[in-house]
Amino acid sequence: MPREVDRALRQKAAKRNLSLNRMVVEELSDAALGARKRADFSGLVGKWTPDPAFDEVLASGKIDRDKWK
Repeated sequence: MPREVDRALRQKAAKRNLSLNRMVVEELSDAALGARKRADFSGLVGKWTPDPAFDEVLASGKIDRDKWK
């Protein structure tokens, strides 16, 4: 396998937290069958930051109906 292809696959696998083998299978499947829309949220993993205001609203259990009109 060309070095640059190996490097690209390894980077994509690491970014998506997949094994190299799984990444290769996904890339081959996409190439052979057409890319499919991914429904995972792996791009959001580890991105959550604490927000005391959000936690306070969540704890109240109330929904501000005016904001959802």
